[in-house]
Amino acid sequence: MSEDTTRDPANAPGYEVQKKIGPTRLGVLKNWEWYDDPKRILFSMSRYKFVSKMFEGRENVMEFGCGDAFNAPIVRQGVKKLTVTDFDPVFIADAKERMRDKWPYDAFVVDILKDEVPNAPYDGIYSMDVFEHLPAEMEDEVLQKLCAALSEHGAMIIGMPSLESQEYASPPSKAGHINCKTMPDLKALMQKYFHSVFMFSMNDEVVHTGYHKMAHYIIAVCADRK
Repeated sequence: MSEDTTRDPANAPGYEVQKKIGPTRLGVLKNWEWYDDPKRILFSMSRYKFVSKMFEGRENVMEFGCGDAFNAPIVRQGVKKLTVTDFDPVFIADAKERMRDKWPYDAFVVDILKDEVPNAPYDGIYSMDVFEHLPAEMEDEVLQKLCAALSEHGAMIIGMPSLESQEYASPPSKAGHINCKTMPDLKALMQKYFHSVFMFSMNDEVVHTGYHKMAHYIIAVCADRK
């Protein structure tokens, strides 16, 4: 047996891929999560799997506020074209550096209140863990800009920690989470822009339709733009 392979033949394909493409590193944010609280990566990836399944088969999808875009390949598996955007050039540079040819996406620095939305229109736009960081007085302007970038039959998914969960949030999270909402409040906000808004609860990595006041995370799936 060659020394440059694994002892179990079942593991050899993975080893060969690593020799070919090199190791895949964590993104800037995911590196911190893995160091600080490893299970958070599982929770985060589960949210993006939900998005991928909801948008499966769509032609042109955008993420608003992608951070380091570590989870972008999960969504890219289900959609034909993906664009990720963030206002932080450090994160976008990191996302571009880590992108693999099997799951390509476009990545742009976008200040949503100043810049044009690239590659529009989209038949799907999603934003996870962003709106809780926006001042309440900005959210309508942001949503108007995002809705303008949707195609006629486009859909939108917004996810954020619930207001009820903040009692248990860490001090750094509380400092940045200035606009968490209850499920009824998030639904009411999205109903200003969409005729159909479907609400989901999430605890850890499980998405469900259970009692929203006990949910750590809430997700709005929106369709039929007004």
